[in-house]
Amino acid sequence: HAVDSSDMAFRICMANAIRDAIKKAGAAILEPVMTVEVTVPAEFQGGVVAGLNKRMGMIHSSEISDDGSGLTIVCEVPLNNMFGYSTELRSQTQGKGEFSMEYFKHSPVPRNIQDELVEKYKLDREAGEAA
Repeated sequence: HAVDSSDMAFRICMANAIRDAIKKAGAAILEPVMTVEVTVPAEFQGGVVAGLNKRMGMIHSSEISDDGSGLTIVCEVPLNNMFGYSTELRSQTQGKGEFSMEYFKHSPVPRNIQDELVEKYKLDREAGEAA
């Protein structure tokens, strides 16, 4: 209707509909997850596995080399948790450890982290509007 329909009315209606749909859908923030392959001397296995667990790594396999001197660990770790891992691995293995990683998939972040990110976004948005 020309009387009660306007461009602004349609924009407001659309914004409210999207907001409602996102709330009902249970939207989740996704983060990239990497496949990480770590190769270390066998004597450093405990410390390296503990370091990967601390970074929320999910270990899929660990194989000892044929001569028993080395170990290869394959796991999935969120990319955000991998920052600084190179330095940590060198420290744990006296410079003898190596790792490689490649993109695997995106997964939802844990609920507590999502809540923190949403709250931070809201505070930043309010601060931007006040300025």
